Amino acid sequence: MAVKPLTKPKILKKRTKKFIRHQSDRYNKIKKNWRKPKGIDNRVRRRFKGQFLMPNIGYGSAKKTKHVMPDGFKKFLVHNVRVWCWSLTLHKSRTSTGHCVAHQV
Repeated sequence: MAVKPLTKPKILKKRTKKFIRHQSDRYNKIKKNWRKPKGIDNRVRRRFKGQFLMPNIGYGSAKKTKHVMPDGFKKFLVHNVRVWCWSLTLHKSRTSTGHCVAHQV
């Protein structure tokens, strides 16, 4: 029998599309990775209508659903064996935990 979280909140993303770099669709030498435009006359930086959107704090996830995986467990990084044992005890008590092991452990 699979372990289920106590509560599984509805995960709502404010934006699922990636933010792409200005003029990356026009030139192959400019990669799609987001870079903040810094030019004095730049349309994207000045937020003109119809241009690419810039990421800002309003696109952040809700506090309750941040780092929650689709199965309802919360993801965190295990740095040592003691934290690993602690996470296993929580896992048995059916609280929302999930783990990712660091490469040193």
